[in-house]
Amino acid sequence: MKATGFISLWTLVSLPCGHLANPAEHEDVVKHAIKLHRGKGAVITQRKQWVLESCRKLSGLLRQKNVVLNKLKSAIRAVEKDAGLSDEEKLFQVHTFEIFQKELNESENSVFQAIHGLQRALQGDYKDVVNMKESSRQRLEALREAAIKEEMEYVELLAAEKHQVEALKNMQHQNKSLSILDEILEDVRKAADRLEEEIEEHAFDDNKSVRGVNFEAVLRVEEDEANSKRNASKREVEDDLGLSMLIDSQNNQYILTKPRDSTIPRADHHFIKDIVTIGMLSLPCGWLCTTIGLPTMFGYIICGVLLGPSGLNSIKSIVQVETLGEFGVFFTLFLVGLEFSPERLRKVWKISVQGPCYMTVLMIAFGLLWGHLLQIRPTQSVFISTCLSLSSTPLVSRFLAGSVRGDKEGDIDYSSVLLGMLVMQDVQLGLFIAVMPTLIQAGVSTYSSIFKEILRILILIGQILFSLAAVFLICLVIKTYLIGPYYRKLHAESKGNKEILILGITAFIFLMLTITELLDVSMELGCFLAGALISSQGHMVTEEIMSCIEPIRDFLAIIFFASIGLHVFPTFVIYELTVLLFLTLSVVIMKFVLAVLVLSVILPKTSQYIKWIVSAGLAQVSEFSFVLGSRARRAGIISREVYLLILSVTTLSLLLAPALWRAAIMKCVPRPERRSST
Repeated sequence: MKATGFISLWTLVSLPCGHLANPAEHEDVVKHAIKLHRGKGAVITQRKQWVLESCRKLSGLLRQKNVVLNKLKSAIRAVEKDAGLSDEEKLFQVHTFEIFQKELNESENSVFQAIHGLQRALQGDYKDVVNMKESSRQRLEALREAAIKEEMEYVELLAAEKHQVEALKNMQHQNKSLSILDEILEDVRKAADRLEEEIEEHAFDDNKSVRGVNFEAVLRVEEDEANSKRNASKREVEDDLGLSMLIDSQNNQYILTKPRDSTIPRADHHFIKDIVTIGMLSLPCGWLCTTIGLPTMFGYIICGVLLGPSGLNSIKSIVQVETLGEFGVFFTLFLVGLEFSPERLRKVWKISVQGPCYMTVLMIAFGLLWGHLLQIRPTQSVFISTCLSLSSTPLVSRFLAGSVRGDKEGDIDYSSVLLGMLVMQDVQLGLFIAVMPTLIQAGVSTYSSIFKEILRILILIGQILFSLAAVFLICLVIKTYLIGPYYRKLHAESKGNKEILILGITAFIFLMLTITELLDVSMELGCFLAGALISSQGHMVTEEIMSCIEPIRDFLAIIFFASIGLHVFPTFVIYELTVLLFLTLSVVIMKFVLAVLVLSVILPKTSQYIKWIVSAGLAQVSEFSFVLGSRARRAGIISREVYLLILSVTTLSLLLAPALWRAAIMKCVPRPERRSST
């Protein structure tokens, strides 16, 4: 079937060069074609003869195609009237004839599309890049549509072949008596076919006409094995299971998320290898950092650097690793909330709300000032300032792990203030993510629409405040009526079996996470509130749950910090080390100074001494700047260079954070109360 269309197209192309016998004549043919196009060196009669001969052959092929189509129609009518054929056999033959008809029509369309493309190319200007780009885009779209049609035709052929096999089986079964086992297997086969038809989703057909869907060419890559026989067998298996990797023209890599046949279990072996590799390499890296006095989290970041794109480049499922690492953030914030009771939150809530808001406003003001001096767009200045104003909650949580939390009489605990401000920054993160689409539009808006954009931002802020009020109202209801009976039930069911307790607490974390997500507040806040609600049940409850959840948190935190290392690029840092060190020190010092000034205003006089510790904890940049930076880069708010600068400054500030924290602890905390919090 393919031969007819291919021969017809090849006949047209090979008319002027059918006499070629060896590569040595290629250059002469090319020169002859150029002369024909320019009208030089060729007699007019020769050109007319070539055109007439080509048109005569093309018209002959078209007449032959019409004759074949009429014969196919007659064959279809004959098959439909044949009483000796079963319904399955009729369906198969008619389907085959229709596919051949479609093939002939598509081959004819391809010929005229090629002629139209040649005509458009000859009329274009080879110096006009825009015109050439448009022609290339049109040819690419035509090829994509042809590939989709060919794919659908192949699927139809497979379906027709399946119908033929079923028809042959039915005929065989009618001619011989079946045993009991054969009858059982036949019933099972029919039930399996019905099950496959019921659960199969026609995702391709359902989504190909959806607005925003584009057809693209992809490469399918198989794993290379040393043993060729093993590789061949593995390729056959993966071809059936759909476990090979797809790569598009933008170098994005894809793996299977949902198979067509859901009855066969599958596993992503790339993801398994990545987690195993991270787990094995994290041990020596964390051990090394512990030996030299650094927090183990930096060892995990180094592990990500070694395995990531800037190192061995052995991590294939980067998105999946980062997704699993997000659960490390969730459980880390849950344990932070577990140590942070509502009573302590009530004690410092004014400071926790006012401090981050004042710091963010001051950072944006300084950012706009520097942006005006350096001629940077206001939207870009606002975005960069907001990114740099955030601090890392997981990092500070590790600093505070195991530290003394006892307050002096009448004083405020520095850990309560610090964690409260960090939680408020997480709320600001959700607000900023919600405002980002408006910020994108503001970058391309005219001055006449600035008022509308400001009004839209104010409406978004009102929605966020309403969502926060709803979240805290829900928390009040849960604390008053639900959390106590829920935990007592879990505790009673989990005697001798911690599985129910762990599952129940995890489900409660995910419930709070879902509630805050539905209300357009950050998921991290929901995890923190889940821990705070459970901590209201008493110290014994807190200790029991912490002993169960901490191992899970530790493993997932390793994945999270390793995923941060995947976005650290040492070569870029080395190339621009002087500039990056200057920028990092400037950001750290500015955040520290601003935090000291703000806390000097809002802290009581009896607790002024903790402003140095809290400021040291806030002086680094949050790892969520990676997320915000990637979104802003895709949206066009910032350039690639600014994005890399944000990543590098964030990484260096996180590396400087332990030293600054340790210095603040040594200066401000009395010696008997010190614990190694790094």
